[in-house]
Amino acid sequence: MAMAAYVALADRLAEEIAEGRLKPGDRLPPQRQFAYERGIAVSTASRIYTELLRRGLVVGEVGRGTFVSGQPRQLPAAAMREPGNPGVDLEFNFAILPEQSALMAKSLSTLNDPEALQIALSPISSAGTAAARRLFAGILRREGWEPAPDTLLFTSGGRQSIAAAMATLVPTGGRCGVEAITYPLVKGIAARLGVTLVPLAIDEAGVRPDAIEKAHRETRLSALYLQPTLHNPLGMTMPAERRRAIARLAETLGITVIEDAIYGFLADEPPLAAFAPEHCMLVDGLSKRVAPGLTLGFVSTPPRFRETLMAAIRACGWMASGHATMIMERMAADGTIAELVKRKREDARRRQRAAAECLAGLQIQADPRAYHLWLTLPEHWRSEAFVAAAARRGITLTPSSAFAVGAGHAPNAVRLALAAPPFEQLQEALRTLARMLHARETYDFSE
Repeated sequence: MAMAAYVALADRLAEEIAEGRLKPGDRLPPQRQFAYERGIAVSTASRIYTELLRRGLVVGEVGRGTFVSGQPRQLPAAAMREPGNPGVDLEFNFAILPEQSALMAKSLSTLNDPEALQIALSPISSAGTAAARRLFAGILRREGWEPAPDTLLFTSGGRQSIAAAMATLVPTGGRCGVEAITYPLVKGIAARLGVTLVPLAIDEAGVRPDAIEKAHRETRLSALYLQPTLHNPLGMTMPAERRRAIARLAETLGITVIEDAIYGFLADEPPLAAFAPEHCMLVDGLSKRVAPGLTLGFVSTPPRFRETLMAAIRACGWMASGHATMIMERMAADGTIAELVKRKREDARRRQRAAAECLAGLQIQADPRAYHLWLTLPEHWRSEAFVAAAARRGITLTPSSAFAVGAGHAPNAVRLALAAPPFEQLQEALRTLARMLHARETYDFSE
């Protein structure tokens, strides 16, 4: 069948979805049945379904089939929307403690000093100052590892650090291996850099070494992007033996790992960078430690990439601001950031305990230290339908399709971000979700 013909059939189904004849949650027939009903080849049916997946009009769920999506996407790579004003936000994972503003105020009380303001308004290099590098090397320290100050470069945030690392390591048209379920915005970053993400199989310990070897053998990988600690969204933490195996493999294959350590402040495990310092570019930031409206990003890089990385940060406008850098320096120096980390660790554990209690009897995957969890849905619910049903009750969640790298099938699950709502509001929202999940009836889209 000519390309125009299969696209025309995809357009026809898209019209049926837009007009409401196919509603969110409706299941499309299996591809063989669809092909028989339309009098086309199975391979053509596959191309039509793939086109609908590409447009975000349908979502595949492992072992269940293909369903009309509740939230069609327009971007070539899935990306979460910008924060809105939901009733209960279990989608965006930023913790701002009730006492946080008062705690930070003392660090900010001298910002009206003209000399300090002059420094804040001056341009800064991505290398910062020697004093700043020493200070933040201490902030990023984890058990068994502390970055050498001269390996640190500064960006305007964690996302910018990821983008700069990927731009440095992966050429346009190159391939970057990632866990098959990963941080959604990495897909958008890769799309804009012209990088192909290669989904890698994972197990209960994290990314599988044999999956990395197989992907690299088929077509060379330029880099890996991994989240070894408190993985987003799965909440898993890679054990030491798996970290050693990945480190050995990176050295053997000559691949550099982009290690996303943004949630590492909630845990104590040494990063992958401790096992393979010459083959690991660790990225981190302060949006989770401190606040989303006041952030600073870091990259700890092997020396051979330093100049190229600095050029990427400068060329793409990912430079840190002098004002944010000065504020963060003050809060690091007077112990405010350390105190925030201590309190947020306690807060995350408290919220996980509440989630375990409210969602008892359901299939959840979580680390007791994390600010998020992965909830596998009962058989009578589907991911997109459950997200839509929760939204009707004023609760926003993220469906599994947002995190799946491979086109097609995503697990029948959702991520719950626990950090944002006030604690009592979080408990009530979790109880509401539990009642929905334990109920046998599913969501009625005709409401």
